[in-house]
Amino acid sequence: MLDFKKKDRYTYDDLVSLVALLRGEGGCAWDQAQTHASIRRNFLEETLEACEAMDENSPAHLCEELGDVLLQVVFHAGIEADAGHFTMEDVCDGVCKKLIDRHPHLFSDAAQPPDWEQLKRSLRGEQTVAQAMQAVSGALPAQWRAEKILQKAEKAGFCWNDPAQSVEKLKEEITELEAAVQTGDGCREELGDVLFAAVSAARQLHIDPEDALNSTCKKFTDRFAAMEAAAALRGVRLEDMDRQELAGLWANAKAACKKQ
Repeated sequence: MLDFKKKDRYTYDDLVSLVALLRGEGGCAWDQAQTHASIRRNFLEETLEACEAMDENSPAHLCEELGDVLLQVVFHAGIEADAGHFTMEDVCDGVCKKLIDRHPHLFSDAAQPPDWEQLKRSLRGEQTVAQAMQAVSGALPAQWRAEKILQKAEKAGFCWNDPAQSVEKLKEEITELEAAVQTGDGCREELGDVLFAAVSAARQLHIDPEDALNSTCKKFTDRFAAMEAAAALRGVRLEDMDRQELAGLWANAKAACKKQ
């Protein structure tokens, strides 16, 4: 049996100790076998579940999910501590120093809040805007990555003056995609340009592209469910219907969902 005292209420220090026990000698074989790579997806899933709890505006659910995210942080830090690279204390030390460095107007004699982007570039040793763009994490969802890159370009004055211009650019990229479809050459590149231009338009309209696409996913799913329900009332399956029948069902589902 592991030497761990059960309590009515545990603390952060208890969590760190518990993870160390689970990963240590005589602990859990599964926990001991994990690597950064093997549980990388867990980290992402737990973070997204915490975001979902935020969207639900559920404090109880958010409390639980933040605990799962914190467990992932402590677990990954434990892997590095075992390898002799750094500890959870080093993680806390680093982020505290970063917060202090990024708020010189509160922790030093600086009179005014600094330009956030300029300060981050200075602390990271980035000399150019391109270096700042290259530093944007490639692990981000592509739309958020594009948004961050465009934000940095905008800081340098490279941006459209109004939403109409960005929409015109989107139309231009769609035309180029249509041409690529006709020739069968360069479709992947042109589609990427369309998506990038769409994110640029979203920035001009002050819309989070990820939120907009998620809303459309829900709208599409609701309408598809209405299509299936209508087909079931007729005693048929969608896959047994022709394109014209499907188009009719889709139009009816679209109209019905708009009325709700």
